[in-house]
Amino acid sequence: MTTVTESFREARDFLLAHREDYAAACEGFSWPRPAHFNWALDWFDVIAAGNDRTALHIVEEDGGETRLSFAEMSERSNRVANHLRARGVAAEDRILVMLGNQAELWETALAAMKLRAVVIPATPLLGPADLRDRVDRGRVKHVVVRAEDAAKFAEVPGGYTRISVGGPPQEGWEPYEDAYTAPAEFVPDGPTLADDPLMLYFTSGTTARPKLVEHTHTSYPIGHLATMYWIGLKPGDVHLNISSPGWAKHAWSNLFAPWNAEATVFLFNYTRFDAARLMAEMDRSGVTTFCAPPTVWRMLIQADLSLLATPPREVVAAGEPLNPEVIEQVRRAWGVTIRDGFGQTETAVQVSNSPGQVLKTGSMGRPSPGYRVELLDPVSGAPGATEGEIALDLSERPVGLMTGYHGDPDRTAEAMAGGYYRTGDIAARDEDGYLTYVGRADDVFKASDYKISPFELESALLEHEAVAEAAVVPAPDELRLAVPKAYVVLAEGFEPGPDTAKVIFEHSRQVLAPYKRIRRLEFGALPKTVSGKIRRIELREATAQGSEHEYREEDFR
Repeated sequence: MTTVTESFREARDFLLAHREDYAAACEGFSWPRPAHFNWALDWFDVIAAGNDRTALHIVEEDGGETRLSFAEMSERSNRVANHLRARGVAAEDRILVMLGNQAELWETALAAMKLRAVVIPATPLLGPADLRDRVDRGRVKHVVVRAEDAAKFAEVPGGYTRISVGGPPQEGWEPYEDAYTAPAEFVPDGPTLADDPLMLYFTSGTTARPKLVEHTHTSYPIGHLATMYWIGLKPGDVHLNISSPGWAKHAWSNLFAPWNAEATVFLFNYTRFDAARLMAEMDRSGVTTFCAPPTVWRMLIQADLSLLATPPREVVAAGEPLNPEVIEQVRRAWGVTIRDGFGQTETAVQVSNSPGQVLKTGSMGRPSPGYRVELLDPVSGAPGATEGEIALDLSERPVGLMTGYHGDPDRTAEAMAGGYYRTGDIAARDEDGYLTYVGRADDVFKASDYKISPFELESALLEHEAVAEAAVVPAPDELRLAVPKAYVVLAEGFEPGPDTAKVIFEHSRQVLAPYKRIRRLEFGALPKTVSGKIRRIELREATAQGSEHEYREEDFR
């Protein structure tokens, strides 16, 4: 009889064997759908038994390092699980975990899985107001946080267990370090149902109040087999993913995908981004696969990319679409192509450019193995559109899809209406099945009755050397109803002012069709969520109010 571990390994090994054969991977892959599954017990502890290879490697800015083997991580998480159980943590209790990139984060995640507790990841950047919302809506019973963040919870009422990591604990807090004296053997108190809740993620809230996304013991652990496939991970790799703890991409590529592949998770902690130092650490630590958000890629290309002596074998980007100009600069310097992928907190990677495939400039690739992706017509809602809302066919529900929005049945029903999970993102599909991102449904707008994709305009702006970042939103216009306005962050060496504005307007006229041209321009920092995504809602609101710092194209004719 095939065990759940063997079933998982068989599916994983199939994807590894076809890592550069997309057609075969899609045709032959099927999701493991076990009735019971606990990734920490049924997979991680199995691959960790007697395994001295490095599972987690963290380098600090001051040169300090932490290296833990798979076997050590298994034992340490056992101790933490036993300690948390003694502190009252039980199955389905909610634990808010607010830690940085430190070993305790991974130990706690594995321990919580073993206990069948539910993890609510939180970034240390959150303040008391956000924490009150998470503790309240998440019905938190326990918190595990850095000692330096414990004071934030003085303003967060509740009878939750308080555990602090590092430094002397404040009054009312228990030291996490006591866990290391707990027993090294862990015995689960019962089986884990595959659809038991595992994680509750608050979304980044770029346009509205953060949603609470519920994932199970299969939707992320098994679902991220697709993410492993997209990245191109294989056993023995050293994987670096730049992502803040507390956000879904951290779990994607700093927990499930690399350890599904039996690869090493590598982290470099820094207070201020330093491209040269990052590349030096990548060389020294032998990074073979690398994932970073577009913001980091844009900062990297401002540096001397030749400083990286041995580029990674695989490089990918996620979080927001990556502009073609950035991809081309990295290709010229490193000889590798950044491969885009598309997914959400609600899912694993749905669409991607997987290794070995023909890449089309600007395209985010084709549906991941195990996903049936449709484009829904914006008017009729019918599938099969050449341009429409990205949706997942629920008649063959992919494992890597959330249960729903916790505590919000109306929003869940809306997202799953008509037999499709609706992402709220718009894409176009070409004759070969490749999908090109157009934008969030809320972000696409009309100017002079023409549909405008902010992403397309932003990509065009980024081709100019003066532009480091850009965001485009509609600005009110008496004649056209709306015109594109760009908020621009300048590259180093360029100063805001009319001369720079004139140059950017000229560039816009050269590379964009007349109806797409940038008509308004403003310099300054872009408002972002704590996860680094642009808060376009703030830009739209500011644009509607008007600004005395705005430049207009007609002023430079």
